[in-house]
Amino acid sequence: MSPAEPPHARAPVPDRLSRGAPRAVLAALPGARAVGGCVRDALAGRPIADVDIGVPLPPDAVAPLLRAAGLRVFDTGLAHGTLTAVLDREPVEVTSLRRDVATDGRHAVVEWTTDWREDAARRDFTINAMSLDADGGLWDWFGGRADLAAGRVRFVGEPEVRLAEDYLRALRFFRFQARYGRGEPDAGALRAIAAAVPHMARLSAERVWSECKRILATEGAAGAVRLMQRTGVLAAVLPAVAPARLPGLAAAVDTGMPAEPILRLAALLPPDPALAERLAEALRLSNEERGMLRLLLAGEAPAPAPSDGWLRRWLAGLPDTAAALAAAWLAQARDGQDRTELRRRLASLARPVFPLQGRDVLALGVPPGPAVGRLLQAVRDWWLAGGCVAGTKDCMDELERRMKLGE
Repeated sequence: MSPAEPPHARAPVPDRLSRGAPRAVLAALPGARAVGGCVRDALAGRPIADVDIGVPLPPDAVAPLLRAAGLRVFDTGLAHGTLTAVLDREPVEVTSLRRDVATDGRHAVVEWTTDWREDAARRDFTINAMSLDADGGLWDWFGGRADLAAGRVRFVGEPEVRLAEDYLRALRFFRFQARYGRGEPDAGALRAIAAAVPHMARLSAERVWSECKRILATEGAAGAVRLMQRTGVLAAVLPAVAPARLPGLAAAVDTGMPAEPILRLAALLPPDPALAERLAEALRLSNEERGMLRLLLAGEAPAPAPSDGWLRRWLAGLPDTAAALAAAWLAQARDGQDRTELRRRLASLARPVFPLQGRDVLALGVPPGPAVGRLLQAVRDWWLAGGCVAGTKDCMDELERRMKLGE
């Protein structure tokens, strides 16, 4: 197909393409078009997160044109034909049209092309294979617009071929099905994904978790996980998940559980602190993710209506109120008991902070050593037992009393 092929249809030009960096990039590069997710979301009436631009020029011809138009240019993937153009701190990813020369299920060797259809044919799903120019010309070789309107997620071409090019596309299918799909998923896609499960072990843990996070953050997370179980993908990538916990997750999501991937993952796992460490290693979780998963799997599950004293003691042992709210959601997902009132109470409570430190003990003449820690812990236990309401003066009085008793 020639780059001069006329548009297949017209579509409204989203505001994001009519201003700022996207507009400047489209104006600077002859024949450039918006591609992929930003076109899909514009047609779906959804907010556009990132703008990606395709261009029928090789990368070495793209950068000079962008710089001449006043944009800063950064090499963010030159081997794959990708540059990032920045104007007024707004980044736009610009990629030369490509054809695959060879693939191994994880990576592709590419070369540049001027054929838009050829570039679109290497994309994963029809809804991601459309392109839109600055004047509203829409190119849609594979029926992506109709699929988007009907809630169909279909691979471009044969599902087996698309998956063999990159097996991560199996997980991407579940994410897009959860976000855009309606009704029964494409049967051919599910068969191909089930057949591809043995190959998923070749994917890196980082790529798997990156995609699983996005799946768990969707409104249709529970349905996506069910589909993953149905095809055998769940056991391949998240074997620790207990499918019996899916109804609890679904109910919690329906009632407003935050789209926090670690929280939703914890809702699918048994309360086993050791499991948190094993998963953190297997999925290469960040330190922050590891800490939150450890906290959720090891923490207490609060009852729907504990006393204020219990809540203060519990909050005092957590890093922040957000962790308490997450634990409340997790408890609701596990036992099905509504905790709306509990979350309201938690949000209104200030997290208690024990008012003494080691220097307060040293200031009273206690020499450095184990005795400092023992005294401090004894007073903290007294403070906790009293509901965490004692202030600095009362805690100092208790410290002095214990010192006099020789504790």
